[in-house]
Amino acid sequence: MAEGFRRGGAEAKELPIADGGEGTAEVLGARVQVRVRVSDAFGRQREAPIRALPDGTAVVEAAEAIPLDPLRLDPLAASSRGLGELIAKVEAERLLVCLGGTANVDGGAGLREVLRELPAPTTVLCDALVPLRDAALRFAPQKGATPEQVELLERRLAAISELAPYAELPGAGAAGGLGAALAALGAELVSGAREVLERLRFRDRVREASLVVTGEGTIDTTTATGKAPGEALRICLEEGIRCVVFGGRVVVELPGAETASLSGDPARAADDLVALGERLSDQA
Repeated sequence: MAEGFRRGGAEAKELPIADGGEGTAEVLGARVQVRVRVSDAFGRQREAPIRALPDGTAVVEAAEAIPLDPLRLDPLAASSRGLGELIAKVEAERLLVCLGGTANVDGGAGLREVLRELPAPTTVLCDALVPLRDAALRFAPQKGATPEQVELLERRLAAISELAPYAELPGAGAAGGLGAALAALGAELVSGAREVLERLRFRDRVREASLVVTGEGTIDTTTATGKAPGEALRICLEEGIRCVVFGGRVVVELPGAETASLSGDPARAADDLVALGERLSDQA
């Protein structure tokens, strides 16, 4: 997209952002310290890194242990065990856990099988600030659940008595209920997007711009519930800066934003973004 702006003669500054989902650790500048063998959501072995920030805080991403795999969408069987295995290997004085982009909707049942306590004081960056009761309805369909399976998953989550005291916390429903599971172990849940954008001094960068463009695969009702584009839009509105939000698909319009729908074809994503940058460069 920046290439498209530059082709059109406009200056473009790139700033990768994240909300707890894939790529959050890299955006924060965390460096890989060690790679650990863990189980993915279906028990297959994979390597997942433990990273560290310059101050020594360890960082792990749920999406690197139990990622959503488009080739196997089975939320009834997907387990969070691999994230528990990864956290159990952390040796640090503080820990950041990034939640988002996972295959599970198990309320952290798999994680709790292997992780009885957290290795250090832990902050959880949640990619969505939904309560536990909304985890299945909001996110299980994109993980392959049918309407009947969504209802079953809702009953499963509601039946986990250990999570009941934490079920209403914003972020409890993140990553298939992993937010609630980690809160039950003593972790603090925070908005991943807000935390990341604060660390990146996003507001200061926005004040230097005449136009901000952000987006994700699908713009829907979840975009404004803690996702990175929704948080970016919120800051732009507060600062009075024009914001365009693009998506491969745009299901809903976002109040205060201009939305741009791309082709929806992943194979054309790069070309779509260059074209969007060229189109917007005239207005920038």
